[in-house]
Amino acid sequence: MSAKSENPPASGAADVAAPAAAKAPSKLGALLPVILVVVLAPAVSWAVAQFVLLPQLKAELIKALPAAAAGAAAAGAPPAATPAPGAPAKAEKADKEGGHGKKGEAAGVGHSYTFENIVVNLAGTMGTRYLKTTFMVTGSDPTLRAQFEANRPRMIDLSLNVLSSLTLADLDEPAAKNILREKLSAAYNQALGRKVAEQIYFSDFVVQ
Repeated sequence: MSAKSENPPASGAADVAAPAAAKAPSKLGALLPVILVVVLAPAVSWAVAQFVLLPQLKAELIKALPAAAAGAAAAGAPPAATPAPGAPAKAEKADKEGGHGKKGEAAGVGHSYTFENIVVNLAGTMGTRYLKTTFMVTGSDPTLRAQFEANRPRMIDLSLNVLSSLTLADLDEPAAKNILREKLSAAYNQALGRKVAEQIYFSDFVVQ
């Protein structure tokens, strides 16, 4: 009778081992998300850096390069060359003296007088079309500038009369500017009583 009580049945051991085996897969399933995060995190980080961060960084660098290049060019640009002594004074004087009905003299054309930004309505257009021009009167007479300055209101009036008498058909002629030069020179010389104006140079001639 005592021998039977010292040896437990084999079925009881099997029943204890079964729950232990069932717990092992459940622990593995709980750890599976952690394992996946550890394994996939580097791959996800690499993908984000490769396809998101790097393109944005490249775009920012591309935008910044032109501005940086412009700043470097401005910083490293050589200073403007200084003209020879005496040259700036003459050029500045010519710029200041040029103007509407004001005197101006250019090198190589003798004595001169500049009419700047003369605007007139063209004949036959009912005020809908106009001519805007700037021109210089030149000649060998050393008193040309003084005479035009002394008679400035009259010279401007003559210029306006000659220019406003033009029509669109006149300006369409092949030699329109040459004819206009002759008309202006003749009007100036007649008003001054002698040949003072010899040539006229247009620097601006716009019909609108």
